[in-house]
Amino acid sequence: MPWQRSADEADADATDTAVDDPQTTEPARKASYTEGKGRPTPKRRDAEKKRGPVAPPPMTRSEARARRKDMRQTMSKDERREERARQRDLRNEIRDRRMAGEEEYLLARDKGPVRRYARNLVDSRRNFAGLFTPIALVFIVLVYGLPRYSMLVTLALLVFVLMVVVDCIYVGRMVGKRVAERYPDSTDGGFKLWWYAASRALQMRRLRVPKPQVERGEAV
Repeated sequence: MPWQRSADEADADATDTAVDDPQTTEPARKASYTEGKGRPTPKRRDAEKKRGPVAPPPMTRSEARARRKDMRQTMSKDERREERARQRDLRNEIRDRRMAGEEEYLLARDKGPVRRYARNLVDSRRNFAGLFTPIALVFIVLVYGLPRYSMLVTLALLVFVLMVVVDCIYVGRMVGKRVAERYPDSTDGGFKLWWYAASRALQMRRLRVPKPQVERGEAV
């Protein structure tokens, strides 16, 4: 009869129902299918643009100090400790390289072949002016320790200062003359170079920055 179906047709309908049943097919679909994000993956340069502009480097010391203060406020205690240790190591490295005379780490006043040559000239001789600091301290102690002879001590101190001034003038003129001979086209000369050489001669040898690169008496 038309309203009666065969057993094979009933089984086929049951099979179609099982295949099309969403409760049966959903777990299998989720296991084998990854749903899209619904939008394309942005390019790297587009993602970097969305991060916002990068802050320019500080132009002054006060600006750098304020920026470091703001950064420390957002850091944890351990992060601040690590940052201080990193900054300390960096300062030590810069100081060591500056003392060694590496050009890129020197101050602006010490850079250049002319200034290096002037330092070598000063360091290669025994400068009387280098005794100024220790002997001046001795005279000051004698003035207060021996008030009875304060006039003689003061007179001796004045003579000593005069000798130091004469030595500084000699060093400045000598360095200026030697630099003019070796670097005739250099514009780094005159009073500034004289003062640079004299001020280095006034310093004790072990306190000079950068450290002397030549020995006393060595030909330069």
